Amino acid sequence: MTARFISLDGIDGAGKSAQIGRLADWLRGRGQTVTTCRDPGSTPVGDAVRAILLDRHDLHLAATAEMFLYMAARAQLVAEVVRPALARGEWVVSDRYLLANIVYQGHAGGLDPEAIRGVGGMATGGLMPDLVVLIDVDLETSARRLDRPLDKLENRGDEFRRRLRAGYLAEVAGHPKGIAVVDGTAGIDEVAERIRDTIQSTFPELA
Repeated sequence: MTARFISLDGIDGAGKSAQIGRLADWLRGRGQTVTTCRDPGSTPVGDAVRAILLDRHDLHLAATAEMFLYMAARAQLVAEVVRPALARGEWVVSDRYLLANIVYQGHAGGLDPEAIRGVGGMATGGLMPDLVVLIDVDLETSARRLDRPLDKLENRGDEFRRRLRAGYLAEVAGHPKGIAVVDGTAGIDEVAERIRDTIQSTFPELA
């Protein structure tokens, strides 16, 4: 079967991280070899950058510096994890990818989304997911689920999350071919089923 690259995305509290393992297990049950990863992270460089971006509350990064750090981690992720897995014929399921940069630092953060898209093309060597699954939730659901210690991005508040959701929906409107929207407000099992249905309808070879 053909190797595929899928990313899951959404605002903070959408529940995407809870769905990665479920999706990978389901794909393995369909006979696929699966590599999972997170962006930023999943490499020594990526994990070090992730700590700077999300855990170092004492560091105040300019939006452009923040964007380039994400790109550096992503370039390493592509080189060390994603491309090798695809070359082996595996499916890759990533917790976030370039779309998150476009929305977080672009639509919500004030940078030009198209400029970020261009930098992203260079950082990834043009490697884009075959499908982005956007798990969409309202702001009330997001806030309710973020009942835990927050990282630096999650701690930017409700107005930032409002801009995030609007940015994601703007990207769906502008690039509908590569993004599938799944309602993430239901329970974990129901959302997992919706994601599976979406992926199965996109990739008929899984039938």
